[in-house]
Amino acid sequence: MENRREFLIKSALGAAGLVAAPAWLKGAPAIVSSYNKANSLINGVQVGCITYSFRSMPDQSAEATLGYVKECGISAIELMGDPAETFAGMPKNPVDFREFFPLMRKERNNEVMTDDEKKKMADFRAQSESYAKEVSQWRSGVDMKKFEQVRKMYKDAGVSIYAFKPSVFGMEATDADITYGMKAAKALGASHVTLEHPSNDAHTLRLGKLGEKNGMSVGYHGHEQETFTFWDTALAQSKRNGMNLDAGHYIAAGNTDLIQLIEKNHKRILSMHTKDRQTPANGKGNLVWGSGDTPIPQLLQMMKKNKYKFPATIELEYRVPDGSTPVQEVQKCVEFCRKALA
Repeated sequence: MENRREFLIKSALGAAGLVAAPAWLKGAPAIVSSYNKANSLINGVQVGCITYSFRSMPDQSAEATLGYVKECGISAIELMGDPAETFAGMPKNPVDFREFFPLMRKERNNEVMTDDEKKKMADFRAQSESYAKEVSQWRSGVDMKKFEQVRKMYKDAGVSIYAFKPSVFGMEATDADITYGMKAAKALGASHVTLEHPSNDAHTLRLGKLGEKNGMSVGYHGHEQETFTFWDTALAQSKRNGMNLDAGHYIAAGNTDLIQLIEKNHKRILSMHTKDRQTPANGKGNLVWGSGDTPIPQLLQMMKKNKYKFPATIELEYRVPDGSTPVQEVQKCVEFCRKALA
């Protein structure tokens, strides 16, 4: 791999339009030819992608999302709720998530927000609450065959769905809502659902027990609150509770025992979000792969060596450079993984 100094220099040149791709990709027809082919099982390691990575693309339909995934050459994914649920007839959400997500991130990171941003957040929340009631009514009667159709459409294109992340597993959700989400995940072919860890032991117990009842595992995602023992209670509560580890956030939280965490809990890791973040000492930035502090090549090599079966899920969270697109950036992440696993 290029060292960081070389990488940063070339990234700067790329921003100026002087370098269109990393050195290991330029002039490498064997690698370039792998683009647009849905096969991201690389030397025994399943590289996947969460479709949240394409959140800024204008078309969020199931069909368009599949197109983005195929363009990246990815053969297995964590599917966000909206593409599948919209296909199944879910009422249209009035919230503009291209505005809402950045504000949510600022709020979660305790960043200073302007009065206008606070007002927008309040408006978004009010819209979301009203919409949630409408969607709950729709979910109570939806035909699961529509989700089976999504599964078939993706399977026919060479893409499997290993995880499903609808916004239905919160503490305010009824058992019926949660059961719907798990049944939809099963219809999609997913082995597990994912959600943000609720930091509520009673809720993780409830989700685990409903997972046992519905034959569906539950992967809890963490941000910078992740620690070595972050998931211990949920894992002890139910065999259906598992980890949706975020390796990048774990590093940004200042933890230094990521490898040991994976070694200890690899049988309970359902999927691992993969991104390149900096340590607190270096600013916690979310950076182009190869320029942060997350040991992505080492993680992938460990998965290869030990034959870990959980997927490494690409999550594009760094700023997309001018002149590029989320699809192009995810392509680069896939090729980074190919190089690391060669």
